[in-house]
Amino acid sequence: MTFLRTWLALSRPGGLPTVWSNCLAGWWLGGGGNTERLPFLFGGATLLYFGGAFLNDAFDAAFDQDHRRVRPIPSGAIGLETVSACGLVSLGIGALCLLWVGTVSGGLGLALACCIVCYNAIHRVLTLSPALLGICRFFLYVIGASTAASGVTGWSIWCGLALAMYITGAGWVARPETISGPGRYWPLAPLAAPILLAQIMDDNGYRQAGLLLSAVLALWTVRSLRPSLWSAEKDIPRTVAGLAAGIIFVDLLAVANAPREISVIFLLLFGAALLLQRPTPRRAV
Repeated sequence: MTFLRTWLALSRPGGLPTVWSNCLAGWWLGGGGNTERLPFLFGGATLLYFGGAFLNDAFDAAFDQDHRRVRPIPSGAIGLETVSACGLVSLGIGALCLLWVGTVSGGLGLALACCIVCYNAIHRVLTLSPALLGICRFFLYVIGASTAASGVTGWSIWCGLALAMYITGAGWVARPETISGPGRYWPLAPLAAPILLAQIMDDNGYRQAGLLLSAVLALWTVRSLRPSLWSAEKDIPRTVAGLAAGIIFVDLLAVANAPREISVIFLLLFGAALLLQRPTPRRAV
C-alpha cells in the first residue's frame, strides 16, 4: 500500500460527512448561534472520528490477520504500535478541541472518547455492541447542541436517541451472523425510530416537511436493505454503505424546520458521503 491508500483505508473518510451532519443537526437543535465555536466542534468531532477509525484497526489486528489480510496492519503497510498511537493522540486532541468550546462540550467529548474506545475493544465479542455505536452518535448530537445558544435541549436529546436507535439497527443488519431463526428481522425495527419520532413530535408548520422527509428516509432505507433482504445474492456491505449514508437523511428529518440553506448543506454532505464511500472498503456505520 502507498501512504495515501494506507491513510484512506485506516481513516474511512466515507463516514466523515455523516459525523459533520450529526454535529450540524445537534447544533441547530440546540438553537444555533455561537458560530465562532463551530470550527472547534467540527474539528474535535473529526479528530474523534479518525481516532476511533484507527483504533478499530488496532483492536481488530488479530482478527484481520486471520480474515482480512489486505488491511493495513496485517499487510505490513503500517505497524500496530503506530496505528494505536495515532488513534489515541487523535482522540486526545479531539477532546481538547471540544474542551476549548466549554466544560460541558469537553466533558461530553471525553465521554464520547471513552465510548469509542469501549466499542472498539469489545465489538467483536459483544452482541449488543451496535448499541454502543449508537450511543457514540448520540453524543455527537448533544455535543453539537452544547455549542449552540440554547445548549442541550429536549429536542436534541430525543432526536439523538432516535438516531442512536437507527445506528443500532444498522449495526445489527451488518452482523447477520449474530441473529438466526424466525426473529432475524427484528433488528430492522429500530431503523424506523426517527420516522416514528417525527410523526409524534412534528406539528403545525413542520408536519408537511416532516412527512416528506420521512418518506425520503423510508424509501432510501428500503433501497439500502434490498441487496441484503430481497436479492438472490446477499450484499451486506452494500446495505451497510447505504444505511450509513442514510444517517444524513435522519439528521435532515430531525431539523425539518431548518432554513433552505441548511437543508442544502445536508444534501451536499449526502453526496459527499456517497462519493467518499467509493474508494475505501465498506465498513460498519
